[in-house]
Amino acid sequence: MSASFASRLRGRERIVGYWSQLPVPAIQERVARHGYDYVCFDAQHGFLDYQSVLNGLIAIDAGAALGRNDCAGMVRVAANRVDLIGQALDAGARGVIIPLIDTAEQAKEAVRACRFPRQGLRSYGPMRAGLRSGPETATMNEEVACIVMIETEEGLANLDAICAVEGIDGIYVGPADLMLALGGRTINDPDKSAEFEAALARISQAAKKANIAAGIHTNAGDVASKRLAEGYTFATISSDLNHLDKVAGEHLKMARA
Repeated sequence: MSASFASRLRGRERIVGYWSQLPVPAIQERVARHGYDYVCFDAQHGFLDYQSVLNGLIAIDAGAALGRNDCAGMVRVAANRVDLIGQALDAGARGVIIPLIDTAEQAKEAVRACRFPRQGLRSYGPMRAGLRSGPETATMNEEVACIVMIETEEGLANLDAICAVEGIDGIYVGPADLMLALGGRTINDPDKSAEFEAALARISQAAKKANIAAGIHTNAGDVASKRLAEGYTFATISSDLNHLDKVAGEHLKMARA
């Protein structure tokens, strides 16, 4: 398999991914074969423990092989902790998305957790990741994408400083939390839409200025297309749980019509 995902991300290529919250490898295998650039496992809010993430990453590789593409497995870890980040990377994730980054110092901690010494603090033990990397740790450092989330009032205030941290490969917007951080009453508060859109534009511009990737979560393919056209370089589409819920409801409605 190619190890080009991190370099594509750093090169600000347009990348489209999918979000997985369910611990069902067969679903993830099917999604990967469609040709998404990545599938990200939600270990923060999804129903995924370590074994589920590991099984899912293996399923992504299988699905990518079936589809003859290079879909990358990613993990949104539960917190900015060196043990959680290292574990996800050892399991074979080609990058991690780290939530709730408020300051440049927290961003530096995230970078150190993703890199082996002397660039960082990652403990050596790439049990599955070693199948595709190495043997030099410098090579493994280059193959891992470190992405931090901008989703809080403090993170937005420190946006430029966070983007300037050496080793950050990209920033990622959690739109629901960002809307709430801006004072929204709900995650889609129409009274805050103008302020929200201005914040999104500011975030993508800050990433462009720092020459790092700018990513965002979206609830549909057309929204992802819109955000990419506005300057975001990668976008994630919805999730397996949301799509199952939506389609199940739609088909029931049609059947009873």
